[in-house]
Amino acid sequence: MEGRVLIIGLGLIGGSLAMCIKGQHPQAELIGLDADKNQMDLAKMLGVIDRAAVSIEAEAPEADLIIIATPVLATENIIGLLATLQLKDEVIVTDTGSTKGYISTKAACLRSKGIAFIGGHPMAGSHKSGVAAAKRILFENAFYLLTPETTVRSETVDRLKAWLSGTRAKFLDVSPEEHDYLTGVVSHFPHIIAASLVHQASRADEGNPLVNRLAAGGFRDITRIASSNPQMWRDILLQNREVLISLLTDWQDEMSRVKELLVANEQDRIFDFFDTAKKYRDGLPVSDKGAIPSFYDLFVDVPDYPGVISEVTGYLAMENISITNIRIIETREDIYGVLVISFQTPDDRARAQECIGKKTDYEMSVAE
Repeated sequence: MEGRVLIIGLGLIGGSLAMCIKGQHPQAELIGLDADKNQMDLAKMLGVIDRAAVSIEAEAPEADLIIIATPVLATENIIGLLATLQLKDEVIVTDTGSTKGYISTKAACLRSKGIAFIGGHPMAGSHKSGVAAAKRILFENAFYLLTPETTVRSETVDRLKAWLSGTRAKFLDVSPEEHDYLTGVVSHFPHIIAASLVHQASRADEGNPLVNRLAAGGFRDITRIASSNPQMWRDILLQNREVLISLLTDWQDEMSRVKELLVANEQDRIFDFFDTAKKYRDGLPVSDKGAIPSFYDLFVDVPDYPGVISEVTGYLAMENISITNIRIIETREDIYGVLVISFQTPDDRARAQECIGKKTDYEMSVAE
């Protein structure tokens, strides 16, 4: 496809989308705008965009596709500004935010002018941020939710999917309300629970310093998402507050039932509580990308001697295999420790396992 694409917000998501569009549609002109001039300069230097925008007012009227890849509150302001401009008749405006109902309501100002706004949410991410972390494969096989209003023509939705075909994502069309419920269940609500678990451990740590030491390992894994951007999650929660209030009410009711089971010493029903959860969890797709970015762990039994970690990571560096996290679960003199290396994709983990297997005789395992 040919045309002019304006991407507002050149972070991980905006930069990665630019790379996908340019790779699939080399004749398109990619124009980028970011509040941080350094990000724009870097995006131009890396070839992520063709040129930097002067302003929204200067570039938007000539754009065929406008992608707003900014925090949700900034997106609202940008939509309001776009509604004051004379845009092309066939322009498509889309965003990448994690909530859709609120933004869809705010986009009524665009729809009233006949401008097609299609909410979008690529369900992919990374522990890294900024345009330097952008990659063309970020969205591959990930779900990309689109939330067109009923007034948007199907041909227009198909045109947006064509523009975004280089993501190699799995597109799903849902209503804004359904999107917010689904992401509330599988993303927003788990972030609240993870933060709550951390708060509970923090309070317990005040009376017993062993809590901090024992909270490593598995506890760090299940609360990983509590390290996410606080400002971003404040905005997401406020924009999806009704869904989350309902989910929290259901959660409180369930915890009350669990408490009652404990008080009554209901052994069989306590077993069922965990058994049904295990069966549902074990039935979840292993390789599919979901709402929360996955890390793929490789467990390596390593001997306890100086330099063993740098030895292993050195092998991976020689093969250009990127890691997202690394830690030792246990290491004591004369006993093998477990080195846990986390990767962003299962392919990276498989390559690492093959690499370490060729270079060492260390035993390895993976867990899903």
